[in-house]
Amino acid sequence: MLNHLEKQLEALKGIVERIDKVELEKLITEMVETIRNGKKIVTSALGKNVPICEKFTGTLISLGVPAYFLHTNNAVHGDLGIVKAGDLVLLLSKSGNTEESVYLYDHLKAKGANIWIMTYNENSILAKMSEKKVILYLEHEGDKWNLVPNNSSIGYLFILQAIAMELLDRLDIQIDEFKFNHPGGFIGKILRGEGV
Repeated sequence: MLNHLEKQLEALKGIVERIDKVELEKLITEMVETIRNGKKIVTSALGKNVPICEKFTGTLISLGVPAYFLHTNNAVHGDLGIVKAGDLVLLLSKSGNTEESVYLYDHLKAKGANIWIMTYNENSILAKMSEKKVILYLEHEGDKWNLVPNNSSIGYLFILQAIAMELLDRLDIQIDEFKFNHPGGFIGKILRGEGV
């Protein structure tokens, strides 16, 4: 068990050390500009990255940031209607070659979206198609076959949640906004001053 935890920690350290800080800064800056311009942040993914995007989107929504999760498959069956010109769409694809994601890219472009790619494959179709991309680097998934979406999913979650916390700071979101959006549960009690 400890061996796997250490491998995951090592994978995360590798992702942080090798990420292009300049491109990551550009992405965050454009996210801030998007929100200040009255537009929204949209994430899109398939498979095991769906709950990762949903978590990121849920965090933003709880902070009062306009955000939406667009399932890559559902997008081309009508859900593209949620995307408006000027929205920033962050498209996740580990391989960067997933047929559905490549197909969606052109339709997002036609909608006038500001498209960013986040992938682990700098030589992929999506990475070559898009001028705006954040490349993550991963040596191994951490399973015995190097196939299970494990360390790559953890890496996505780690980076996206860090971005959410950065947006919290840069947009100067106050706790009253979070309190208004989160009246229930244990957090709601704390925010109402009811103690633990």
